[in-house]
Amino acid sequence: MSSLPGKAPARHPQKPPASSPNDPRYFDAKDLEGELRRVFQICHECRMCVGFCGAFPALFDAVDRDIESGRAEGAEALTRDDFERVGDLCWQCKLCHVKCPYTEDEGASELVDFPRLMLREKANRARRDGIALVDRVLGEPRALGALSHPAAAMVNLIGTHRLVRKVAEKLTGVSADFPLPEIAREPFSSWMKKRKPAEARAGEVVLFATCYGEFNVPSVARAAVAVLEHQGYRVIHPEQTCCGMPNLDGGDVESARAKIRENVAALLPHVREARTIVALGPTCGFTITKEWPLYLERDEVREVAAATMDVMQFLDGLRRAKKLERDFQRGFGKVAYHASCHLRAQKIAYPAMRLLKLLPDTEVRTIEACSAVDGTWGMKAAHYEMGRAYAQSLVEGVENVVPDLVVSDCSLAGLRIWQENRRAVLHPIEVLAQAYGIEPSGTHTAPRKEP
Repeated sequence: MSSLPGKAPARHPQKPPASSPNDPRYFDAKDLEGELRRVFQICHECRMCVGFCGAFPALFDAVDRDIESGRAEGAEALTRDDFERVGDLCWQCKLCHVKCPYTEDEGASELVDFPRLMLREKANRARRDGIALVDRVLGEPRALGALSHPAAAMVNLIGTHRLVRKVAEKLTGVSADFPLPEIAREPFSSWMKKRKPAEARAGEVVLFATCYGEFNVPSVARAAVAVLEHQGYRVIHPEQTCCGMPNLDGGDVESARAKIRENVAALLPHVREARTIVALGPTCGFTITKEWPLYLERDEVREVAAATMDVMQFLDGLRRAKKLERDFQRGFGKVAYHASCHLRAQKIAYPAMRLLKLLPDTEVRTIEACSAVDGTWGMKAAHYEMGRAYAQSLVEGVENVVPDLVVSDCSLAGLRIWQENRRAVLHPIEVLAQAYGIEPSGTHTAPRKEP
C-alpha cells in the first residue's frame, strides 16, 4: 500500500462544502477537485444509488478501474475526464439526495449533496470551457416560447417533421426523437389579461405558471385559475420569467441569477402583501424554494422562497383545514398517478395523490419511477437512448396499472409517457377542474401528432 500515490480521501469535510456560488471556494478548481474525490469515495463505499442514474455506474467503474490496476486505494487517482463523465450522466432527478444517509438533512457529518456537487462541477466547467450550444438552446424555454407563439401553427408543423428535426439535432444537440411540446396559439398571460378578476372571498394567491404553462399547455394554468377561484381565491399573475433551472443544468450560473433577480422583483411585493405563491410545476417549485436562496443569498429571496408552494400542496392544505370545496361532479376510474422526482425532492409527500383519492369512483395507483428527462438532460441527443432505458420502470409501471387515466405533476414526464406508452397525460389540476365540472377537457401534456 505504501507504493500507492496517496490515500483515499477522508470522509468528513474540514469545512462545510461550497454549495453556493457566493462562496469564494465554489469556483476554486482545487477545492472542487478535493470535494469531488471525497464525495465519490463515500459513494463508492456505499453504492446504494447504483440504479438511480448513469452517473453512479460511471463513478463506480472509474474507481474500480484504478483500484484494480493498483493505482489507488479509492477515488484519489480519478481524472478530470472521470469527473466530467459522471457530471454529464447526472440528470438532476435529486433522488440520490432523498435516499442518501450521509446528508445534512439526515444529520450526518459527511454533508454529502451529490446533485449540487454535480451542478458545481458543471458550473466550473462552463466557466472554464464555455457553455455548450445545446445548453444555451435548452436554457431559454421562455425566450423560445415567446419567439415561437406568433407562428405557432408553423412551428408545430416543423416540430413533427422528421428530416427538419434531424437537421436541427445536428446543429443544436437537441434529440430529433424526443417529442417536442406544442406551442399554444395564445399564451396563458394573454388569456389572463382578458379576464375579469374573481371575487377574493378567501383571499388572493399568486400563480407561477412556469414556461410550459405559459406557452405550451396554458390549459393547465387556466385549470389552476378555475380551481383556485372555485375555492374562493382571486388569482394574480404578475410578470415572470423562467425559474432558472434550465440554465443551472448547463452550468450557466449568471443567467440563472439574472432570472432569480427578475422574478424576485416581481414576486416580492405580493409576498409582502401576505399572498402565497403557487407553482404549477415541481421543478420550478423546487428551484424557487431550494435553489434560489442558495444561488442568491439575500433576505428578499428567502422571503419569496418561504412564501412559495406547489399548487397541489396549497390545495391539500385547504383539505387538511377542512376548507376544500368537495362538490365533485365526476370520477375517473383507475388512475395511474406518477410521483415526479422533483416533487419527491421537496419532501412534501404526494398532495395530488391525496386530492385525487377524494374524487368519486376513482382508484389511484401511485408510480414512483423517474422519467429520466429531468429538466433538459433527457432532451439531448447525447443522452436520449440512456434516458429511454432508465425510464422503462415508469413505462412498465403505467402499463401494469392498465389505467383509464394517467396523471403527473411533471410536464416532461408526461412527454416521456406519451412517447413510450402512447398515453396522454393530464396535470392533476386539470383532473380536479374536470371533476368539479368547471373546465372542459383541455390540452394534454403531450403532442397532438406522432413525433
